[in-house]
Amino acid sequence: TGSNLVYAQSKKPIINPPPTAKDWANLAKLPDWSGVWNPKITDQDKQAKTNMPPWIPAANEMIQFQLAEEKAGRPLPLFVNCLPEAMPSWMLITHNAMEILFTPGRVTMLGESDGNRLRRIYTDGRPHPEDPDPTFHGHSIGKWEGDTLVIDTVGILPQSLIAISEAAGVPNNGDMRVIERIHLVGKDELHDEIEVIAPKVLTKPWKTTRIFFRQRAQKYDIVEGVCLEGYFAPGKDKQGNDIFVPIQHDVGGNRIPPK
Repeated sequence: TGSNLVYAQSKKPIINPPPTAKDWANLAKLPDWSGVWNPKITDQDKQAKTNMPPWIPAANEMIQFQLAEEKAGRPLPLFVNCLPEAMPSWMLITHNAMEILFTPGRVTMLGESDGNRLRRIYTDGRPHPEDPDPTFHGHSIGKWEGDTLVIDTVGILPQSLIAISEAAGVPNNGDMRVIERIHLVGKDELHDEIEVIAPKVLTKPWKTTRIFFRQRAQKYDIVEGVCLEGYFAPGKDKQGNDIFVPIQHDVGGNRIPPK
């Protein structure tokens, strides 16, 4: 695109240059990923049993303990305190809807569950930063190979989990890289072929495919989700203004009943 040209030819690249008419026209040549996408949760549950990552012994010990606690009805609170699921767990185990936006030089993924569910995948030809500041979702660059978007993600916080369920996951501990190949399979089915390279916790790269289904009906439109809102109740201050009043929670994130 024109944006790519600006980036490739400039000695000091212009970050996010204004798109040209040609840039917008080129979007029409991309596959149609519009609408809302819901994950296939039954497949997630199946893969938690049939496609276990190749954990190093210490990580496997942790996972087996977590699975045993989950089976006993005591699932560990992995995703609490309103922190993002992060990469790669968002794509692996999310139960929430997702919307994908195409704009010149970028693909943006918006998650329904919270404002923190946001991925920016740069397709303008930029490289990764030489020394990226680690973030929950990392730094993602993508390129189109036909109708497949190939994404390379680095710079993910070491605390971000590689999760096989909402109750079983291990921190990646740093140096993780996630490679994805996303493409349509049929009209309303999207596959994300994921390869996780995490030498601190995996004995070799782990591959899995996650499935999303398109929803067109208006009732499936994603809505605002604010995780912290569940920690507050509507109330009034001394002047009669509407405010949010904190609700007490235990360490597991469960509300403490009022006395």
